[in-house]
Amino acid sequence: MLRKFISPSLRFGLRETAASLRENLNRARLWQWETAMLQQRDDRPYNILYAGRKTQRELAKVLLGVDNEMGSSQTLDLSSRTVIISEMPIPGALRVPQAMHFVIPLGRLMEEITAGFESELRRRLRKCWGRYSLQQVVDDTEIARIDRDMLQPYAKARHGIGASQIGSDELHRMAQAGRVELVLLEDQVVACQTGCASTRAGKRYWVSIRFGYPEAIFSDPKRLGETNAINFYLALEWALQNGFDYYHMGSCLARPEDDLLQWKKRWGGVLYTTGNHGYFYIRLPKTGAAQFLWDAPLFAVEQNNPTLHLGLPTGTNDEEAASRYRKMSFGGLFKVYLHCARPPGKRLLESLTGLYSHQKRPPILECITAH
Repeated sequence: MLRKFISPSLRFGLRETAASLRENLNRARLWQWETAMLQQRDDRPYNILYAGRKTQRELAKVLLGVDNEMGSSQTLDLSSRTVIISEMPIPGALRVPQAMHFVIPLGRLMEEITAGFESELRRRLRKCWGRYSLQQVVDDTEIARIDRDMLQPYAKARHGIGASQIGSDELHRMAQAGRVELVLLEDQVVACQTGCASTRAGKRYWVSIRFGYPEAIFSDPKRLGETNAINFYLALEWALQNGFDYYHMGSCLARPEDDLLQWKKRWGGVLYTTGNHGYFYIRLPKTGAAQFLWDAPLFAVEQNNPTLHLGLPTGTNDEEAASRYRKMSFGGLFKVYLHCARPPGKRLLESLTGLYSHQKRPPILECITAH
């Protein structure tokens, strides 16, 4: 009964607080922790030591791009060449988010917003404009069908049998407090989307919760690519037309070169740290830091501001580094740190600075001497 008197925005905030508390409590269960060497390789000047819950070890490996591990029986290496990744704060460690959020600032004409999209994305959308539409759903039977035929199968196809699913009761509540929508290609159902409103610091956000697709769509990469793009665009357009200040694009793995994260960047999304609950604390090695950050560039958070850490090892020339780091043109960064095992050339620094020159508040570029 009390739920009727709680606004959708407050409910969203309460869920965020509860999620943060759950994460902190789970992380404090030290009896579930382990220490394990994730990587000891002769071709790298560093090792990686993990200290945290066993259930989080795979996430740490994915975040760092580690495809092998030595196991807990291996002799632990605590030398100056060891990277330590922990679930608890370590003095001098980077606070690395496990997930990263993106938002698109609204309050502009749609033409101005789409101007920030990558050219290939704009071309794809132009082919679709006018052919697709949204249809809100509130009927319980129809919502159950959407969950059964689109949301659950698509989540399983992407993440396997252990995929996180929206509970049936939560989905029905979302249809009342937020929105559950069908995406129609003329009169054919090709997708669905769910979302809700949130207010933070006086600004209104439309938050995408989940997209879903029938098997005929998600089993065809070409159709999925087109339908996913238009699904995203329709949600953005709806948020703009309904007076929201920001469109919240949802979260993804906080790995700078992750495909989903790069896809969201192509929409002109800006990095957004509010709502992050899970962090790793990564202490860089005294020897091999530049190579480690070349192998695994990292986001970090400083006083709620997103930063980016890149590496320039001795075996890499400036042209190679400039080409590799073209993908790092993220909006919303506070600082970009370049950890250098050798002095960077002028053209490399100009290339990195140029990635952000179009931004109103470009990040500070800071070079750090590393070994």
